[in-house]
Amino acid sequence: MSIYQHLLFLACVALATYAQTMTGFAFGLVLLGLSGVFQLASVSEVANVVSVLSLVNAGVTLLRAKPQVNWSLLTPAAVSSLAGVGVGVAALTWISGTMAVLLQLLLGVTILACAILLVTRTQPLAQLSSRTSSVFFGGVSGVLGGLFSSAGPPMVYHLYRQPLPLATIRNILLILFSLNATVRLALVTGQGAFMASSFWLSVQALPVVIGVTWFARRYSTENSMKKVKRMVFVLLLAAGLGLIVPATRILAAG
Repeated sequence: MSIYQHLLFLACVALATYAQTMTGFAFGLVLLGLSGVFQLASVSEVANVVSVLSLVNAGVTLLRAKPQVNWSLLTPAAVSSLAGVGVGVAALTWISGTMAVLLQLLLGVTILACAILLVTRTQPLAQLSSRTSSVFFGGVSGVLGGLFSSAGPPMVYHLYRQPLPLATIRNILLILFSLNATVRLALVTGQGAFMASSFWLSVQALPVVIGVTWFARRYSTENSMKKVKRMVFVLLLAAGLGLIVPATRILAAG
């Protein structure tokens, strides 16, 4: 990366962090989408950075408090999610080595789905979902976590429909995503796919993440959160289409 690209990457990190703090998810997909549109780094490289930053953020949060968790809901989702991470990492290795443009297309479609999810209003269920439902959403979440280090959308959709306190839902998401990030990092490191550039990008991005998170939590209001949600929707929509359109053209031409 040139100095200009490094600065642009850090600006993307700041925007993704702000979106994450205000909406509760979308950090990975916003950062991946913007990095892909501006061609700052490969999908696998940025996904590694997202894993590191997510794990550090979760670790700091968990050290501050001992969260109360609904283990009956978390356990089946965690088991299937961790298995899904393995599938996602294996798929990432295969796709990156054979047809990188397909990976770009998959990322674009995932980002579009995330944008739709962000503006979809879900009604709380009368009772907790079945274990099968938790296993399904956990598995899909894990695959996305393995591919793009962005396990958020499926589990956010699933958990925010449960008749549970918001604090419990956030704790489940925090623990689940930190487990996913740990396993993903272990797998990609074992494959030799964690590059030194990913480490240095993570080191550069960490102060930005901490600073923007502190600022957003201190000065955000309910009205600003609604505005940011709309902004993130437009941002994800543009990033998703910015990846899908050129990828589709390449595939059609080939």
